[in-house]
Amino acid sequence: MEKIISSLKSRTKSATRTSRDSRLFQTILKAIHDKKGENVVSLDLTRIDEAVADFFILCEAQSHVQIKAIADNIEEEVRKTCDEKPYHTEIGPAWTLVDYVNIVVHVFQTDERKFYDLEGLWMDAERMEHPAS
Repeated sequence: MEKIISSLKSRTKSATRTSRDSRLFQTILKAIHDKKGENVVSLDLTRIDEAVADFFILCEAQSHVQIKAIADNIEEEVRKTCDEKPYHTEIGPAWTLVDYVNIVVHVFQTDERKFYDLEGLWMDAERMEHPAS
């Protein structure tokens, strides 16, 4: 967790705000759903001054193989659709973080998501669920 926090603090946020309607945001959601990511939630951090990004997108996977598949698909689809590469990627034993500066994606195994409780840590953020369509 310390690695995540230090890497997020070491970069600067873009002056341009992102929205849930942005191409980047929608591409990330589609990439997660394509690889069967579960319990997909976004946290809108735009009204929180201390926030390191505009949005966190969180999801769960059943195994480290699925975590990798979701993260790889996010990077591939964003590169193809938005012509962007992640600012940073962090890989842990049961989670992966993909950082696009204004949007940070967290892919967890269920127990790790409960342990880190980002939704609890950022409870002031507007939370939205994104079920597969």
